[in-house]
Amino acid sequence: MRITIVGVGYVGLVSGVCLSDFGHQVVCVDNDADKIKELCDGRAPIYEPGLETLLKTNLEAGRLSFTTDIAKGVEGAKAVFVAVGTPSRRGDGHADLTYVMTAVKEVARVLTGNAVLVIKSTVPVGTNRKVLKTVTEANPNADIDVASNPEFLREGEAIDDFMAPDRVVVGVESERAAAVMRDIYQPLSLRDFPILVTDLESAELIKYAANAFLATKVTFINEIAALCEKVGADVVEVSKGIGLDRRIGSKFLKAGPGYGGSCFPKDTSALARVGQENQSPQTIVETVIQANEDIKTRMIAKLKNLCDGNLEGKTVAIFGVTFKPNTDDMRFAPSLTIVSALTAAGASVRAVDPQGQREGAALLPDVIWFDDPYISAQGADLVVILTEWNEFRALDLVRLRKSMRTPCMADLRNIYSQTDIERAGFTAYTAVGR
Repeated sequence: MRITIVGVGYVGLVSGVCLSDFGHQVVCVDNDADKIKELCDGRAPIYEPGLETLLKTNLEAGRLSFTTDIAKGVEGAKAVFVAVGTPSRRGDGHADLTYVMTAVKEVARVLTGNAVLVIKSTVPVGTNRKVLKTVTEANPNADIDVASNPEFLREGEAIDDFMAPDRVVVGVESERAAAVMRDIYQPLSLRDFPILVTDLESAELIKYAANAFLATKVTFINEIAALCEKVGADVVEVSKGIGLDRRIGSKFLKAGPGYGGSCFPKDTSALARVGQENQSPQTIVETVIQANEDIKTRMIAKLKNLCDGNLEGKTVAIFGVTFKPNTDDMRFAPSLTIVSALTAAGASVRAVDPQGQREGAALLPDVIWFDDPYISAQGADLVVILTEWNEFRALDLVRLRKSMRTPCMADLRNIYSQTDIERAGFTAYTAVGR
């Protein structure tokens, strides 16, 4: 099937590459000429394990192409996926649909045959019906069905998530749209991955509800971690104990400095806003949003306490700035809040991240960047593990300690045990919930 992807950001690029690997003929469209040139040369503009290899393979096979010409891109397409960003709207937290509606209008004006317009972007309930109205206004003669197909991709594991999903959610109103979507995802259904076909509103809400629930699990265990510190319990053991209950499960129960990334912050905010607008307040979600901010503040207090209550003139080495490992994504990363607080308090901050410097250098302009954690820690007063990259899981702690001026460590991902840290000779140490 000939498929068009409008928008080659994280979701659009991963979706386009993977759909072409299924055997579909995929054209990806974006108005960023530099990005399109980079992709045509076989280079991915984002870091995602396995993505660039798959990109090159399908480019060479002729199943995947890139263009800035939307008319050329949608020509002959049976399905056009809109995968542009929906950032939080400044001031009210609602999802900003400007990019979605602009893309929809552009597609409607140039599409000549019949097709299914698939909204892959994360959008509030009711958006797909607005899309259908927008299409009709932009091109009254358009023969277009609308489908909702939210993504459930974890950064760092996106290829596996697309190729072996827990489920594919499709919201439709016509059998024609349902048939096209089943054909697109037939390679998955043949391997017994569930394809859930439902109505437009339910598909839209499934995405928000899923992310809000996962954000709630993360925040719940972080609040339990704070309690563990007060009563002398170990949050790692508590997480194991409750995670073994099959009704709860162990995923998203690792304590840390709070959630970040491109999805949880904006999706919880948008869901809370939708609830308010429909006189159905999502009080749990609203509490999660505030609690996540409080967690970051608590982390800052931990670091200050390790430096005897005064960060002025201290040198702090930060290990990891991206919101999670195996990505270069800095959106809403806890490091943005924590590092900014350190520099504002007068600390000199050094940072090491395998993929985060490209974005981090602009977002954290006062930081000095290093490639080697040991070099970054030379003469430091405090080392902080903020992102659990594999590169930080087997550090030579004795070597690290000997290079520091004041051997203090804050392990905000609970990578090491207190025994490990004390045996290496660190004089002060803190973790999360231990």
